[in-house]
Amino acid sequence: MKSSDTIAAIATASGRGAIGVVRVSGPRAAAIAAAVLGRRPRPRHAGLGPFRDAAGRPLDQGLALFFPAPHSFTGEDVLELHGHGGPIVLDMVLGRVLELGARLARPGEFSERAFLNDKMDLAQAEAVADLIAAGSEAAARAALRSLAGEFSRRAHALVEGLVRLRTQVEAALDFPEEELDFLADERVAQELDALARGIEGLLASAHQGALLHDGMTVVLAGPPNAGKSSLLNALARTEAAIVSAIPGTTRDVLKERIHIDGMPLHIVDTAGLRAARDEIEAEGIRRARAQLERADRVLLVTDDSISDDRALQEAVSLLPANLPRTRIRNKTDLTGRAHGVTQAADGIEVALSAKTGAGLDDLRRHLKECVGFQPAGADTFMARRRHLDAIGRAQDHIAKGKSRLKESRAGELLAEELRLAQQALGEITGEFTADDLLGRIFSEFCLGK
Repeated sequence: MKSSDTIAAIATASGRGAIGVVRVSGPRAAAIAAAVLGRRPRPRHAGLGPFRDAAGRPLDQGLALFFPAPHSFTGEDVLELHGHGGPIVLDMVLGRVLELGARLARPGEFSERAFLNDKMDLAQAEAVADLIAAGSEAAARAALRSLAGEFSRRAHALVEGLVRLRTQVEAALDFPEEELDFLADERVAQELDALARGIEGLLASAHQGALLHDGMTVVLAGPPNAGKSSLLNALARTEAAIVSAIPGTTRDVLKERIHIDGMPLHIVDTAGLRAARDEIEAEGIRRARAQLERADRVLLVTDDSISDDRALQEAVSLLPANLPRTRIRNKTDLTGRAHGVTQAADGIEVALSAKTGAGLDDLRRHLKECVGFQPAGADTFMARRRHLDAIGRAQDHIAKGKSRLKESRAGELLAEELRLAQQALGEITGEFTADDLLGRIFSEFCLGK
């Protein structure tokens, strides 16, 4: 892609810091460097000097780095001005660059240009944002493996297998007298089976990567005064919520983000579910139900020291019908019930004490098992929900292709299913990607990246 415009942005985080970077990319980068520095910097060498305004007065002093195309992050001429990290100083330097013909970059536009100029594929570009946003060491390492191309290599290997089989099938279609013999060959079925196994393995790995990226959202719900806020504090290991013996203390939604072996866990504490006593409590319950609609799982927290089936049933009646749930029998320190996970008649129960911490490790293991999460290994890479969708569609097309072959030996239909499977996997790396999808992906990046 050849861009006619030059973009610029502050590439370091907002606020004060020791160093701040203004990044420039595009055809005017070299001219802007000459105007700001009074000279064209030597390629790929750091040069110290003043950054000057239009009148030649110093704005700041720092290092300048110039990367000529195509050997740069974006594949275009790139200039980086490394100065002092004060926001006023950085704004002055950026303003000077914009005066010289650059425009302010959109969020993620540098990475978007790197993708469009074939410096990286789409999965690698997304890994850039994932690495920056990583909330745990496991997530950072997985994102780095995706950035290094591990995810892309596995997807490309499957695409190459699909292309080889498509070539054979379509060649047979061009010679009808040989088509039946070819489709009857066991090697076609064996290759389809091998592709199906490869896609299944990729889906399993991507599922773990998506859990590292997206995590799991659980909502703490149940009758008032069951200990939901205490459980939130115990899991988060901080006093995030006010705890009181007064029923209905929690009126608004409280959210905490923690990690279990690297998997993000979004915990949402909500108002107690019951018939509202006043207008404020009614709004709290409405917000609780809104959170439940978006949850992956609900932890139905009950007080093990109180046998109140009516309050429990009232809370259950306000839960979404198809939302997976785990009943939490809290306050076992008062009842002496053995803590742990059990299979009850109406579902899984976890007995614990949020006050003492007994049973919390059982709950953490249970939550990981609910989504099939395994601690990140050496081959784990970062993935997103869109990747799971693409791999799932490829899996469906391979299954349909096998069915077409088995039932009717319809070569044309098999070829079409193979083409659609290839297209689905191509969406991972950006070989087949709509412009609106690219816009959504890169808009989530930070400014200057």
